[in-house]
Amino acid sequence: MGFGRRWRALLLWLLCLVAVSALLVAGGIWAVGFFKPFAAPLAEGCRAMSGQSGFTLAVDQTENAALITAISVRRGMPARAASIGLAVALQESKLRNITHGDMDSLGLFQQRPSQGWGTEAEILDPLHSTNAFYDELDTVAGYEDMSITEAAQIVQRSAFPDAYAQREGQGKAFASALAGLSPASLACTLKDPAAPGDPAAVAAALERAYGPVQTQTGPDGTVEITAPATAGWSYAQWAVANANALELTQVSFEGQQWVRSANDGGKNAGWQPSTAAPGQVVLTVNPSAKG
Repeated sequence: MGFGRRWRALLLWLLCLVAVSALLVAGGIWAVGFFKPFAAPLAEGCRAMSGQSGFTLAVDQTENAALITAISVRRGMPARAASIGLAVALQESKLRNITHGDMDSLGLFQQRPSQGWGTEAEILDPLHSTNAFYDELDTVAGYEDMSITEAAQIVQRSAFPDAYAQREGQGKAFASALAGLSPASLACTLKDPAAPGDPAAVAAALERAYGPVQTQTGPDGTVEITAPATAGWSYAQWAVANANALELTQVSFEGQQWVRSANDGGKNAGWQPSTAAPGQVVLTVNPSAKG
């Protein structure tokens, strides 16, 4: 009698085990389906090509790189100046306008109010800090022929003078593209714009960076700039670098176009051939808000 009860108990335990296992398997299958990861988000960022090498920056870093380079163009400085400026800002602040640093260092170039670079507010204004950097670089005789590290150290007087060398390739690639010397070499991957663009805001941002720029607003809301090749490519690639902030959807110049779209596999693919008219930079703003 006791033996029979033990067998029945064992059989009941086995049946329970099978039932629980089945529930666990079913639950596991459901959980895998329920928690299946969504498609990877669009990897936003910008890339500058130099020969076969590519260098990447985040969108906000690229916006600052575009401003630093545009100011060198505005001042009539060689692209070497922008390469030095970008290498310094990459090393000092990772190209971000930070409000902290060693001792009282601030901003893109980690300049110090106590060392005569300006007030805190001035140093945190990228226009002021970049011009202050170039003012000092302009006093360095022969900087165009120096190594980036050597020229940068004369300006910065860093405790780590050799650190700038590791940023040389990246600085050169972005400077060459944004100064217009390397056509169609900088492209950004961006999500669809979420708000309408404003042609007036685009024109104001261009003027802030480059000084007076003759622009025209087309009937379809485009911003058009007549420019020779080097200047035109500087404006065009500056616009790509600032497309996120200015809600631009397309940039065209010299038979090439960059088109922004997160949902079309044929877009966000860098510069592609187009029928863009020679000598005319055309910037297309987003005409309406998108969710």
